[in-house]
Amino acid sequence: MYHPTTRVLAVLELLQTHGRLSGADMAGRLAVDGRTLRRYIVMLEQLGIPITAERGRHGGYALMPGFKLPPMMFTDDEAQALSLGLLAARGLGLAEAAPAVASAQAKLERIMPDGLRHRVSAMHDTVRLDLRSVSSRTAPPPDNAALGALSLAAKEGRRVRLHYRTAGVDSERDFDTYGLAYYGGYWYAVGYCYLRQDMRTFRLDRVTAVRPTRGLAQRPPGFDALEHLRVAVATVPRKFAARVLLKTTLDQARRAFIDTIGLFEQCEHGVLLHNQSDELEWFARQLAAAPFEVEVLEPPALRTALRTIGERLLRMAAVR
Repeated sequence: MYHPTTRVLAVLELLQTHGRLSGADMAGRLAVDGRTLRRYIVMLEQLGIPITAERGRHGGYALMPGFKLPPMMFTDDEAQALSLGLLAARGLGLAEAAPAVASAQAKLERIMPDGLRHRVSAMHDTVRLDLRSVSSRTAPPPDNAALGALSLAAKEGRRVRLHYRTAGVDSERDFDTYGLAYYGGYWYAVGYCYLRQDMRTFRLDRVTAVRPTRGLAQRPPGFDALEHLRVAVATVPRKFAARVLLKTTLDQARRAFIDTIGLFEQCEHGVLLHNQSDELEWFARQLAAAPFEVEVLEPPALRTALRTIGERLLRMAAVR
């Protein structure tokens, strides 16, 4: 369903593109009746945009000759999409991306109304994107309402009432939003849940409503929602716990493995990798592909799995 503001801007776009349109043509393009169209025209005139109207059977609407429109006007959804695009560009690591993103963001904010500018700024300050974990398995929220409301609450330090549905069960709780992140094909809100009295993560596609409530939220300084998600996923207890020494630098170790493989810890002789796995054979294959030396500290079964892989590779190399 379109918001009336979206349709009013659409009228302006049509007049800018076509110069002059009949009332019937414009109403048909917007899927509204003539009375509603005239109300949109009045709204534009109240914003100071001069529109000429020709009455009669062949009458129509046009912008006043010589009137110059602002270079850009955005709906809320368009502005949010542009802001997220700039965040993505900043995360690509391109040369000179940071100053270019900052400049583009500043230009966008200069032409936005105060309310929209504040919401876009909130997203810029509280949302993090993981472009490396983009997956074909996605569950986008039905709209941008939860993303906008929660990012604004995080920036302003306001508590909200979060309505949530999972596995067909509805629940609600007071929630302090610390940050939002896109990770592995899903949008998440991270913060303090007063129902569980602990830190919790909620998928935005399962949020059914966000309501204001009493109370101020104490967002930890410098909180990174994306890093919190990565650590949470990597430390979920599984069947096997392993600890290995990677004889390389921390930066090279992070580049060699996926984020969720475990926790990396710099030490005197290299990097300790703490891993939780359901299959040691899978973890052994990841280690076997590493471009540096690896020493297994525990468990002994992981050495056995690596030895099995090595023997299979030797057999493959011996085939003529």
